[in-house]
Amino acid sequence: MVDAHDAETYTAQDSRMIWIDCEMTGLDIFHDELCEVSVVPTDFDLNVLDEGVDYVVKPSDAAVAHMNDFVRAMHTRSGLINEWEHGLSLEEAERKVTEYVARFTPDGVKPLLAGNSVGSDKKFLDRYMPGLMEHLHYRVIDVSTIKELARRWYPDVYRNRPAKNGGHRALADIIESIDELRYYRDLLFVPTPGPDAPAAQAGARHIEATSLLRTYEKNGNALE
Repeated sequence: MVDAHDAETYTAQDSRMIWIDCEMTGLDIFHDELCEVSVVPTDFDLNVLDEGVDYVVKPSDAAVAHMNDFVRAMHTRSGLINEWEHGLSLEEAERKVTEYVARFTPDGVKPLLAGNSVGSDKKFLDRYMPGLMEHLHYRVIDVSTIKELARRWYPDVYRNRPAKNGGHRALADIIESIDELRYYRDLLFVPTPGPDAPAAQAGARHIEATSLLRTYEKNGNALE
């Protein structure tokens, strides 16, 4: 999908990532519910702009009953299962998170949702916190994408990534995800400021000349 602003560039210091991690009663968005939501804002240099917020949400009795043994044991070990009886309502949690995110939203530029395997979180946020999602860009920064590329392209980098000890609590998971992206940035990405315009243009010409589109066109397959 082409974005209307694809031709624009932004500085790392003036752009925002809103890191969100959720704990749920399971992964079925039609039967399971949110039970914890944590948020940490950063710029694109991965500087943490605030210590973040963490809200425990009280799930419905039906969602609790729907939990499988694995999820129940996970939330028992983390202590979350003992906290959600006194958790916020979903509506109150959404209001608080939305107000918090608004504090770190530059005028006219929607921040990007960021996290680890954040697609799962996004599905639940789209369903249960649509008001929050209206404040975020539709594109996401998913650390797990880089992780899976490193696993196959740079296995030593993958094998030696920082250990995780968050214990399935949302705020700790976010901090560890930020650290993981810092690690990949240091080891896998070209240092700032990166290639200059002539080098980038030469790279683009090489890709265009060897693109799979050329093969399709030679075989008489028009892609329009």
